Amino acid sequence: MTTQTGATAAPLSVSPSSPTSCVSGSPNHEAICMNSLDRLRVPLERLLEVFTVGLLLALTVIVLAAVALRTFGGALPWYDEVASINLAWLSFYGASLAALKRAHMGFPGLVARAPAGLRSALFAVSELIVIGFFLVVGWYGYRVLEVLAWDSLVALPSVGLDVTQSVIPISAALFILCELLSLPLAWRKMRAGVDSEEEAIEEAIRIAEQDLKEHRT
Repeated sequence: MTTQTGATAAPLSVSPSSPTSCVSGSPNHEAICMNSLDRLRVPLERLLEVFTVGLLLALTVIVLAAVALRTFGGALPWYDEVASINLAWLSFYGASLAALKRAHMGFPGLVARAPAGLRSALFAVSELIVIGFFLVVGWYGYRVLEVLAWDSLVALPSVGLDVTQSVIPISAALFILCELLSLPLAWRKMRAGVDSEEEAIEEAIRIAEQDLKEHRT
């Protein structure tokens, strides 16, 4: 673009990896940004899936082993503490995975039917509340670790409570990261008025129909 003095203004450049270009940039910038975020989101999603499945399998094995030992008169002295901690870790890290997939409960149908301006406002407010909440949880969760550094499990004295409770600040940071990585795509869907519940139902129907066709052939 040329000004009245004849000087040529430098084009405005927006980094494709910045959140601004992802949310409000040109379609080309958005596409580049989405590809960049996918390179981060996909490995993180796989890592969380493997980790949460591992926690679930470990919890299953511990519970079954405890039941079997009690049946034959034995017992695992650390069963209660370890199983409860395992369940807590599964819940916290599973919540981070759900945040990355935008699978937490909400009101997508109500938001999708609202006017565009109201949709944007509701989306922004909800994101600020969620991120702000987990910032507080992460900060105070980290502060608590200093208090628990000198304590340990009753049945396993070699395991400190600061290790078991580290899930709070770590999962809070993970939740915020997952929320930010899934933010651009969620913003685009919200601006387009896409109902994520209907989208999930349609995807499930499509997969079921595809499986049915494969079985028939």
